[in-house]
Amino acid sequence: MRPATVVFAAVLALLRQAAPAAPAVMPPDAGIDGLMQAYDGQVPGAAVLVLHDGQAVFRRGYGLAVVEDGTAVTAASNFRLASVSKQFTAAAVLLLVEEGRLGLDQPVRRWLPELPTAASSVTLRHLLSHTSGLPDYEDMMDPTDSRQVHDADVLALLAREDRLDFTPGTAYRYSNSGYALLALIVGRASGQDFATFLQQRIFGPLHMTHTVAHQDGVDTVTARAYGYSWLDGRWQRTDQSTTSAVLGDGGIYSSLDDLARWDAALYDDRLLSAASRQAMFSPATATTEPDVPHYGFGWRLNGRMQWHSGESIGFRNVILRYPDRHLTVIVLSNRNDPEPYPLALKIAQRWLDILQ
Repeated sequence: MRPATVVFAAVLALLRQAAPAAPAVMPPDAGIDGLMQAYDGQVPGAAVLVLHDGQAVFRRGYGLAVVEDGTAVTAASNFRLASVSKQFTAAAVLLLVEEGRLGLDQPVRRWLPELPTAASSVTLRHLLSHTSGLPDYEDMMDPTDSRQVHDADVLALLAREDRLDFTPGTAYRYSNSGYALLALIVGRASGQDFATFLQQRIFGPLHMTHTVAHQDGVDTVTARAYGYSWLDGRWQRTDQSTTSAVLGDGGIYSSLDDLARWDAALYDDRLLSAASRQAMFSPATATTEPDVPHYGFGWRLNGRMQWHSGESIGFRNVILRYPDRHLTVIVLSNRNDPEPYPLALKIAQRWLDILQ
């Protein structure tokens, strides 16, 4: 062996010794497969990813992304994220705050003067933390109108009623209304529509090449997983509802592979500054929700765990992050039931038992 080769081998051996050992669990895994058994086979499925120290230590699809033609779920399948989308909306706002185009304590009516005077004291911080007091737009929709609502329609609905449910900043109530308005504010402050801003400022730079804030007739969702619900004794496609076109609160489609890139960006300055990440993951308000002592900006906070779920017609998703252990678990599913949060906790615990 030549001297240079000997030195290289020695250095490589030292690096291997110094590197933290990730749990050697790669598919198939009987324990996780057992947890995911209901999603496997000729049924609407799920995609599961476990990241440790930036590496995929478990990555697998179960069941079908498209039941009608038997297309299987893979790590590249794109699911509607539903409310997991909110963390991207929050990131878009924080990018504009970094540039001085927005301020967290600016009145929302500075950007959306269409809102009624009752909303005069509502700030962007209130919208991000679900403490605005704005009514839920879904409660204001005409149940006989089957047309899809867009973010601009949310603003129009809220503009009709000069009232709040509580004084801004005095209480917490989870608000899809707030995040729809944030998408509009991002558009007005940046001079771009919200979907374009996300593509140019977040998805593109992070090489999330197949992630999109989906707009019918404008873009195409590649490797799309369609949503299903168990109705009348069988799985039926229930992919869209009247609120599915609202982007700010839940309109993003993404895959395990792209979300791995997003997760990596939350550990360093490649997208958001340290100050912005701290703002995102710091408690902005206490909540009354189970397993959610606090809410940050687009994230639920429970001690060491940062997480968010996403539920819309035909989709149930969750992302759990344990940054102190560099551990992330993501479960995306294209069915209305069950809620995957308990499954994700069980999957995460397998690694936490090793890493603690």
